[in-house]
Amino acid sequence: MHSVADASAKILAGIEPLATERVPLRDALGRVLAESVISPITIPAWDNSAMDGYAMRAADVRGASDTQPAMLTVLERVAAGGFPTRPVTPGTATRIMTGAPIPQGADTVIRVEDTDGAMDRVAIRSDRDAEKNVRRRGEDILEGATVLEAGSPLAAAQLGVLSSVGAAQVTVRRRPRVAFLASGDEIVDLDRFAEVRAGKKIITSNSYTLTAMITANGGVPADLGIARDDPSDIRARMERARDARADLLITSAGISAGEADYVRTVLAELGVQLDLWKVRMRPGAPLGFGKVFGIPWIGLPGNPVSTMVTFELFVRPALRKMIGHTRLHRRPVNVVLEEEVTIGAKLTHFLRAIISVRADGSLGARLTGPQGSGILTSMTRANALLVVPEDRPRVPKGETLHAIPITEDAALAEQFSL
Repeated sequence: MHSVADASAKILAGIEPLATERVPLRDALGRVLAESVISPITIPAWDNSAMDGYAMRAADVRGASDTQPAMLTVLERVAAGGFPTRPVTPGTATRIMTGAPIPQGADTVIRVEDTDGAMDRVAIRSDRDAEKNVRRRGEDILEGATVLEAGSPLAAAQLGVLSSVGAAQVTVRRRPRVAFLASGDEIVDLDRFAEVRAGKKIITSNSYTLTAMITANGGVPADLGIARDDPSDIRARMERARDARADLLITSAGISAGEADYVRTVLAELGVQLDLWKVRMRPGAPLGFGKVFGIPWIGLPGNPVSTMVTFELFVRPALRKMIGHTRLHRRPVNVVLEEEVTIGAKLTHFLRAIISVRADGSLGARLTGPQGSGILTSMTRANALLVVPEDRPRVPKGETLHAIPITEDAALAEQFSL
């Protein structure tokens, strides 16, 4: 069996970034830049005001107070979008709005709250803003500067920056088409829930978690349905992935050593070279990787939690490589155990856990409860996978281990510096 690290390396070695495409900026959220973007302009293009107030010389307001205000003649009013027509000279000021260009001769903007708001001769009642509130030309972006490097994920702030430099379209990696299938005579879709209620079948929850995880990680899911425990049906559905020109094929279940686990049989019939079959981990030891019809294939175990954990550890990094991310894996964090943890088999365990910030600023971790690979509700409670090394059968409360945060909660992620 392979270690988790070796298995991940083998899979990633068989994955290539996808081709690039140009997309409108409004459609680029969640994509990854494939080419760096150079600014054709300087931002701000001119010195401008950071406040609504009065632009003036700092020398004219030093020492101003409520009891001894500085009195200045107001030359004109300049709104955002307008431009000053007169320079500021000793004893004068310009009424100015946020974003408006600073007039020649001014080095200060006094906020309107520290004045009497007059439009002809203004009283300045504080000098706290002397030489402040001026945004300098080019303090954000200089012409010719690289504003975003290739490999940058595009979120709201990045789209704003790109729009400010006129990038109406950007070059990104194509979204991967991810075909997937579940297998097993015992599973059905929601349209057959009556059979589930009667105790005859179970729902294909993996089809829904896979759809969601593929979408959340930048892929375009293509559900090939539920294959029967029949090699010909499994093969036919795999062929549909080829016909759909999928970039990745995922199977769920059918890869263990059970009598009705036919995926491996079908792969052998197709002449597939298996680069990976089992991993020293729990949950999720049955894990396959190879190429089917030239398409990278990752075989996940069938138990619901095992499917989600192995997707997180192996499929997510593969999708991120396809999309062009430079950081493929989540960053682990140190956590202090808030309860004793024991494991059975000599395998690396990935336990569903809840991590939180302790009073001393460190991170604590506790388990979500029972860790059976069929307890899918445990994944709804978990915000991390606690990593218990195979050589630590018992880890006492208070000791430190690694955890892999799996939360998509932005506030929590910020706390963990993810």
